[in-house]
Amino acid sequence: MLVSAFILGLLGSFHCIGMCGPIAFMLPVHKSNSAKKLFQVFLYHFGRLLAYGIIGFFFGVLGKSFHIFNLQQGLSIIIGILMILIVIVPSLQTKKHAFTRPIYRLITKVKSALGYNLQKKTTDTFLTIGFLNGFLPCGLVYMAVFGAIASSNILMGSMYMILFGLGTVPMMTIAVYTGNFITGKTRNRIQKLIPIFIVIMGILFVLRGMGLGIPYLSPEASSEIVSANFECHS
Repeated sequence: MLVSAFILGLLGSFHCIGMCGPIAFMLPVHKSNSAKKLFQVFLYHFGRLLAYGIIGFFFGVLGKSFHIFNLQQGLSIIIGILMILIVIVPSLQTKKHAFTRPIYRLITKVKSALGYNLQKKTTDTFLTIGFLNGFLPCGLVYMAVFGAIASSNILMGSMYMILFGLGTVPMMTIAVYTGNFITGKTRNRIQKLIPIFIVIMGILFVLRGMGLGIPYLSPEASSEIVSANFECHS
């Protein structure tokens, strides 16, 4: 399941260029010192991964509560079905984003803080920009959050979100260095793969929850519980 997080981030990075690309294009990176520029880009990505890790931690706690009550299999099936429905039922797309409305003021403050930090050129501002960027609302981040919850493990929840973020790093780095280098037609073709992959992820979550005894794909419930307990104690 962790591999699916990285692939989601890798495919989703083409979507990220459209949504978060303007932030990457506007980063006040050093123009003449390549080593300093590389370090600034590293800090930006580190800030994003830190934000994703924190998000994964809190949603991993939520998933862990389901694990304690031995509800992780049912949760995995529900999350898988939700992923599939969000893709195949267009009306759910607006409902998916509707839950951000109650925190609209917080999002506005994040955007304002981003705008302020984009005007600065100190080294620490790149970490701040990346960190704030990680908390901006995004449909693909919501999908990754589903995966963090389904992990039913605090550490795995953080790892799921961090690997999702790592998948976005290559394309976002290229965007910083070269700008908007992908044509709209190419981006649209690649974005068509994202819903297909989300459906595949949904099916994997459903299979995982069914506990069919298929190694790695759909392990039995008992083996998952032993594995999760081992990870917690180790």
